[in-house]
Amino acid sequence: MAPGRRAPSRADGRAARLSAVPTTPSPLVLYTDGACIRNPGPGGWAWARDAGSFRSGFAPSTTNQRMEITAALEAVRTHEGPLEIVSDSTYVVNCFRDRWWAGWRSRGWRNAKGAEVANQDLWLPLVGLVVDERPEQVVFTWVKGHSGDPMNDLVDRLANDAARRQVAAGPPGGET
Repeated sequence: MAPGRRAPSRADGRAARLSAVPTTPSPLVLYTDGACIRNPGPGGWAWARDAGSFRSGFAPSTTNQRMEITAALEAVRTHEGPLEIVSDSTYVVNCFRDRWWAGWRSRGWRNAKGAEVANQDLWLPLVGLVVDERPEQVVFTWVKGHSGDPMNDLVDRLANDAARRQVAAGPPGGET
């Protein structure tokens, strides 16, 4: 305590302890989702912070799982600092919650059955960003899909809209 300052006193006259309050910023919460019209088929992905802050994109021939990973990857790539990624994809959430990535790495990107991990081209950069570049900064939370969560419903609509828009327009991939 600085000289000349008195410790705050409590009602009973005893001195109260001064304690520092951590100043760790709260994580930015981003919802993500991926969608496919057919699986495989035209797909879309989206992330959103709120109804006015989002990004979505598409791929002409893909899978739902690839779009789910892409949504998370694009959310992490686009935002700095602490993040909470909320997803209805157990594939994405469990990779980090249950540390699947650690087993994949230790086995040379092979799964427990010895086969190559699917979607490595997306997992490698996402795991690198989350685990290597931003440890302790990015957490993943699961939300049940189609359960009335307004933000999950929003990213679901955005991802599906992106998938449908490319079918109507016909370009070979892109971002909106």
